[in-house]
Amino acid sequence: MSTPELSLLRDWIGRAETRADQLTVTPVAALSATLDRNDPWPAPGTALPPLWHWLFFTPLTRHGEIGEDGHAKRGGFLPPVPLPRRMWAGGRLDFLQPLRVGESVTRVSTIKDVTVKEGRSGALVFVCVRHEFSNAQGLALSEEHDIVYRDAPQPGAPAPEPNAAPRDEQFSREIVPDPVLLFRYSALTFNGHRIHYDRSYVTGVEGYPGLIVHGPLIATLLLDLLRRQLPDARVQRFSFKAVRPTFDIHPFTVCGKRDGNTVTLWGRDHEGWLTMQATAEIE
Repeated sequence: MSTPELSLLRDWIGRAETRADQLTVTPVAALSATLDRNDPWPAPGTALPPLWHWLFFTPLTRHGEIGEDGHAKRGGFLPPVPLPRRMWAGGRLDFLQPLRVGESVTRVSTIKDVTVKEGRSGALVFVCVRHEFSNAQGLALSEEHDIVYRDAPQPGAPAPEPNAAPRDEQFSREIVPDPVLLFRYSALTFNGHRIHYDRSYVTGVEGYPGLIVHGPLIATLLLDLLRRQLPDARVQRFSFKAVRPTFDIHPFTVCGKRDGNTVTLWGRDHEGWLTMQATAEIE
C-alpha cells in the first residue's frame, strides 16, 4: 500500500460518532437460546452478561449500500481500506458497571488508530475503534475493537504457521459449529458478512474450506465457559485475540484455566491448533 493511501486512511483517526440504543429483552433471550443455555426469561433490570452488548448498536446499513461480501461498502465512519478481506481481530474491554435489560445506553465511537503492516500474504491494515458505553449512572463499559483488512491470498503463498494450543486446561467444552448456530448469531448481530453463512461464496470466492465461525461468537463462548464454571465471578476486564480461523466443518473446544483472579481462556481446533487466546480478570 502506497504512502499517499496510508496518509489518506490516517485522516480518519479521531473521527467519532454517537448512537443510542435500548437494551431490549428479546435479543438477550435469543442469544441465551443460541448458546444452549437454560436461563430464565430476562426481566427488566437483569444485568447483561459480558460481551452481550454486541447484540445492540448493530450496523443498520441499507441493502443498496451493501458490498459483494455482505459488509457495508467502504467509507462512512470506518476508513475506506482498499483491501478485500475484513475480519474482527480482537479487542480489550473494561467492565465498570453492569448494563441492564430495559435501560437506554449511549455509545460514543472514535477511530483511535490506523496502521499498515506487511504480512506474508501482503498488506495488512489494522483499524482500532474505541467505544464508550454510558447509561444513566455514567460510563459503564469501555472497549477497544481491532479490525484487520487484508489482501486476497496469492496463488502459492505460504499459509501462516499455526501455533499449538495449550493442553493444561482445568475446564473445557466442545462446540459443534453447525450452520444453524452461525446463522442465528449472524441474525442476532445483524451481520451480513457472507463468510459466516454463504458456503458457495466463502469457498468459491474467498477460498476458505468452510463457513468461518465469528470471532465475537468464539469470544462470547469463552466467557460463557467462564460463567458456566464460575457463575458467581464478575468479569472486570477481558482481552482477546483471534489467532487462526475456525471453520464449521469440525468441532472445536473452548478451554480455561484459573490462577487467582486471572482466567486464561483459549480456543483449540480439531487438530490442536490455537485459534483464539484471551484473558479475563475477575472478582
